[in-house]
Amino acid sequence: MKFSVKGFAITSAILWSASIFLVGMAGIIWPSYGIDFLQVVSSIYPGYKIDGDVTSVLIGSLYGAVDAGIGGAVFAWIYNCCTD
Repeated sequence: MKFSVKGFAITSAILWSASIFLVGMAGIIWPSYGIDFLQVVSSIYPGYKIDGDVTSVLIGSLYGAVDAGIGGAVFAWIYNCCTD
């Protein structure tokens, strides 16, 4: 069985960016929520700051969507190559 490269890329992008967005928004509401996760995200994606605002969360989510989309596509492509 092969993966749909496009489908896997889109799904990865949606899930990862939604995770960053939801935890980032929760971090704005409750400053101690998800602090370790948000520190990792801020160290990977430039423009995202833990003590930022909604704009910072949107920037981090956008970076996450692009990152996970590319990573998901590469993963599905490699998987498909290995299952031939």
